Amino acid sequence: MNTSVLLESWIWFGIAAVGFAVLFNVPKRTLLPIFLMAALGGTLKLILVQNTENVVLGTLCGAVLVGFLSIYAAHLRHSPPFVFAIPSVIPMVPGSFAYHTMKGVIKLSGHVNALEFNSLLRETVNSGLKTLFILLAISIGVFAPMLITRRNSAKEINIRIPVLKSKRKS
Repeated sequence: MNTSVLLESWIWFGIAAVGFAVLFNVPKRTLLPIFLMAALGGTLKLILVQNTENVVLGTLCGAVLVGFLSIYAAHLRHSPPFVFAIPSVIPMVPGSFAYHTMKGVIKLSGHVNALEFNSLLRETVNSGLKTLFILLAISIGVFAPMLITRRNSAKEINIRIPVLKSKRKS
């Protein structure tokens, strides 16, 4: 991949994430880390998509990188990791695949030529499955590092459940 194209995509990923962060009204001190995390995660995704031709794997790796960086940034900037992670992965959302899925569903719901139907159905299902798996990769990539790096295990968390006592008549 050309270095200028990589730098340009790096900048656009960061700007898009900062735009969503401003829309979500995050603190100003979090904008620079959000820019950097989105730029690094999106660029990693693009590099892996170019080299492996697997958009789901590239998205998963980019989202995992954002997930781990958000934990580090949360400690530095004293904000929850989700403040950093969610705006940073929004530019990775598969808008094009979702658009083609919906366009195919709309065409399939109308009158379609019998010769066209099979290819249109195949393309629609393909785009829909890519959309689904990319969204799953984003959600797993963001939440898995946060679950892995939790300080308390579930066994150490005390949950008090009130016990209802029944009154028996003797």
